[in-house]
Amino acid sequence: MASFAKIGLNNKVIEVLSVVNNVLHDSNGIEQESIGIDFLTKLTGYPVWVQTSYNTYGNQHKLGGTPLRGNYAGIGYTYDETNDVFYAPKPYPSWILNTSTWLWEAPVAMPTDGGYIWNEELGNWSSVIEG
Repeated sequence: MASFAKIGLNNKVIEVLSVVNNVLHDSNGIEQESIGIDFLTKLTGYPVWVQTSYNTYGNQHKLGGTPLRGNYAGIGYTYDETNDVFYAPKPYPSWILNTSTWLWEAPVAMPTDGGYIWNEELGNWSSVIEG
């Protein structure tokens, strides 16, 4: 299945639909994103679609293939036209977008010795284990 993100105002993803791969094949049997976009435009009446890959996260392909557009798009994600990538909504005001992985990162690295949750008020990681 091929997935496509429906892009709304401010380049926000408002829906993600899947299309059977053979719908995207041209007369030579090669997948073409534009054919998928045309198919969805005719089906839905909405013209702005961008293909996304379920197997792409952190600008890496989970199965070793070529990553597509930074991350698999989800509702509320942003499509950055300039960099041709999708990234999630910013989880906290202090977090910074890593433009290599297209993932948000805390300004302080999370400790590796247990369970932690980000505390925006304190600007650090707080242990979720009481003790």
